[in-house]
Formats: sequence, structure tokens, C-alpha cells
Amino acid sequence: MNLALDLSSWQLIGLIIDYSIKILAIGFVPEGRRPSSSTAWLLAILLLPFVGLPLFLLMGSPYINRRRHRIQQEANVMIEDVQSEVPDWPESSDLQPEVQSIIRLNRRLTNLPAVIGHNHGVLGDYDETIRRMAAAVDEAESHVHVEIYITAWDDTTDVFFRALERAVQRGVTVRYLFDQIGSMKYRGYLRLGRRLTEIGVDWKLMLPLKPWRMRFRRPDLRNHRKLLIIDDRVGFLGSINMIDRSYLLKRNVKTGRKWVDVMVELTGPVVASMAFVFAVDWYSETNELLNIAPPPEEPLDDEPAGNRNIVQLVPSGPGYTTEPNLRLFNSIVHLARHRLVLCSPYFIPDESLLEAVTSACYRGVQVDLLVSEQSDQFMVHHAQSSYYQSLLEAGVRIHLFPAPYILHSKFIVADPGSADSAMGTIGSSNMDIRSFGLNYESTLMITEGNLLTQLDELSDAYLAVSRRLSLEEWNDRSFFRRYLDNVMKLTSALQ
Repeated sequence: MNLALDLSSWQLIGLIIDYSIKILAIGFVPEGRRPSSSTAWLLAILLLPFVGLPLFLLMGSPYINRRRHRIQQEANVMIEDVQSEVPDWPESSDLQPEVQSIIRLNRRLTNLPAVIGHNHGVLGDYDETIRRMAAAVDEAESHVHVEIYITAWDDTTDVFFRALERAVQRGVTVRYLFDQIGSMKYRGYLRLGRRLTEIGVDWKLMLPLKPWRMRFRRPDLRNHRKLLIIDDRVGFLGSINMIDRSYLLKRNVKTGRKWVDVMVELTGPVVASMAFVFAVDWYSETNELLNIAPPPEEPLDDEPAGNRNIVQLVPSGPGYTTEPNLRLFNSIVHLARHRLVLCSPYFIPDESLLEAVTSACYRGVQVDLLVSEQSDQFMVHHAQSSYYQSLLEAGVRIHLFPAPYILHSKFIVADPGSADSAMGTIGSSNMDIRSFGLNYESTLMITEGNLLTQLDELSDAYLAVSRRLSLEEWNDRSFFRRYLDNVMKLTSALQ
């Protein structure tokens, strides 16, 4: 009898806790979150409260990031102070009002102005890009700052690390940031830090998980940026990680899977914007304040006139509460009048981007979406596929880059050659919900110059080898594929 009472008591307590969790979740989870994210988290908590709530507290709570929000706010004030005399865009430029409004939006959200960037090449050959970055390091005189999400010292990247070693031997200061979780699963990670120390590189982990040192953070956050800055004079940015094209995984080598990426080499005032972003991230991990100088006036040198571009660096990430990259992408899509090319390995749009892209089709814009035929991530692949139906029905032309290659480049080209709406982007940000809210990203917006032409040529090269997915083919997919895609779609909103 007593045992039965004890069981009933525990059941009652469990029931009270269960309903208390659910009632509290309904009132608190939606705060500051987009509806899709709120719905996904509430579904997890209401169905499995004793699993969903711990996951939400670990990965869904916005309050874990207070320190990084504070650092970003302090950095914004510092950047605003240093750049207070810099106009929103170069005074010699004649930009359309619609473009000016997007520049003002970006500056309001990030404090970085549109400036001159001299294009020294869109680099699409993976191994050659790493060699070019190494050659640029060999010309360093003062400092080299590297910030790359995934880093591995292997046969392909050895040329880059040897260049860093030579730079240190010349007296150049080399600082290196790489993401802990992003890098730790690849061969050689356990020896990487020691090898960097041995060649004299000052390195730090980005977003480290070190609970034994009382450093707590959301384990799902990533610093996804890819930046190389040399003497605040030369800069590289784009999508490439410092690792072999196979990502050193046996299954990739066996199947011939290789990554396809793009970087751009720049000089001019835009490099100062890149230096700002690195300085903030370095301070976040070290509490060391690097010297931050305003961008120089447009240099009077022998740069070819055709290399001159008007660009604006748009950093984004959990330190920002306004999702600058998402607002930028939406603005460019809405501005497109004739043709729009979107290239992203992970295209998982939120409601606003999905509506912007499909609306562009409905108003007569030719929209070409470049994605991989087979993604490297199972859940992401199926979550992305769940959007194909609505995209195809709206008229989006989906192009599948052939397996086993992974199209990892991330860029947008809108109306190349148009006088009133030509714009583009290139950088580290995917067009997915994770990149909008959970990853620290760096995106370069281009409003004028030959970068747009070269990105358009690159997109043509990708399109030439890709296969177009038709609505008829997609409608023939199996019931199981439909079901799996839709289940994975639910996980994309959990943030």
C-alpha cells in the first residue's frame, strides 16, 4: 500500500514538473525569436520536456552570450569613434539611391562604411589559392593576421605554414585564430597548437570550450570567418578553409570528394575594415587590444583603374542582434531587376529570404540557384531539399553541381552590367539559418567594379558543368524522401 502511494506521489510530482516546464516554455521561448524557431523549440520541449528543455538551455538561450554581446557593443563604439570622419561611401562615387540605402543599412548595423577595394583576382583554384596566400605572406614586413574557421597542417597547407615560419624568422608578428570545434575533428589537430608554437606563431582558439577554466558558452556557436590580412595592406577573404580539399577524411579520398572554393585578393582601404574584424575577434579571445587605425585615403598609386571597386565589409554573428548578413542578402534580392545568381553550399532560407527569392521570380527576375548535387552533411542536405518544391514552383532555376565535388563557394551576383541595380557579395556566409544567427561570418558587398564581372564569369563556369533540376523530376521523388526532407527541415529552425 505504501509502495503504491509512493509511486502515485512520484507520478504526481513528475506530472507537475512536466506541465510547469510546458507552461513556462510557452511564455518564454518565443521572446526575441522568429516564429519558425519558436515553433521548433516549443515542439521539442512539449513533446520531450526532459530532453528539450536541457537542449534549449544549452543551445537555445540567448543569455549565454552576454560577454560577447558586450564586446561587440564596445567594438561598435570604438569603430564608430575611429571612423566618424569617414563618409558612408567614397565621395567620388555616383551610386544609385537604392544602393546608397543598402550601404546606410549596413553601416547602421555594423558601423563599417563602403570604401575602395582594389581587386587583385578572384581565386577559384583551391591549391593555387593556398600557394598565392603563402606568396603574399612572404612579402609581409610587419604583421600577418590569419582567421580561418577550419585549420589543419597537411601536405596541401604545409606551403602556407612554412611561409608563416619564414615570416616569423624575419621578425614579422604572426597571429592566428582558428575555431576549436570546427578544427578538432581533423587529423593532426592534437599536434597543431604545438607545431604553431614551435614556428613562433601566436595562436588562439576561437570560441573554445573550457568549462574547467570557467569558460562557458553555447556549444553550437562557430566562428566561420576566413580572413588573411598582411600589414593591413593586403587582404584575402572568401570561403576556403586551411585544409586539404578532401578534408583529410578517408571516405572523401575513397569517393573522390573534393571541395570547390573561392577567395578574393584585395588591397586598399577595405583591408582596414578586415583588420577591424580581426582585432575584435582577437580581443574576444585574448583581451589584447590591437591598434585600430582608420582606413587610409584612396591611395594615389599605380593601381589599374579597372581594379577599383566600391565594397563594404559586413561582419555578422551572435555578437550582433540584427542579423546583418540576412538583411544584406534580402536587400540585394529585392533590388535585382533582371538576373540573380545565388551560390551557397547550404541554402536553408528563413521565411524572409524564401519570400524575397520567390518574389523576385514572380516579378520576372531570372533566379539561378547553385547548390551541390550531394551535400557533405546528411541533415543539411535533406533540410535544404525540403525547400526545392516551393522554389521550383516559383520559377527558381536550381542547378546541381556534380558529385562527388562539394560546391563550397558563397556569393551573390545581381544584374551584372546594369547601371542601376548591379550588386554582389562574396564571403564566408552560407544562405542558411545557422549562418544568419549562430555563426560569426564576414561578407563583402560589391556595388561597383570588376569584381562583379569576375564573379559572374565564375558563376557561368559553375553553371556550365551543373545539371538543372526540373520540377517534373522533383515531383517524382519517393514518399520516403519527402518525409525525410520534411523531418530534417524542422531541425533547421532550432536556434
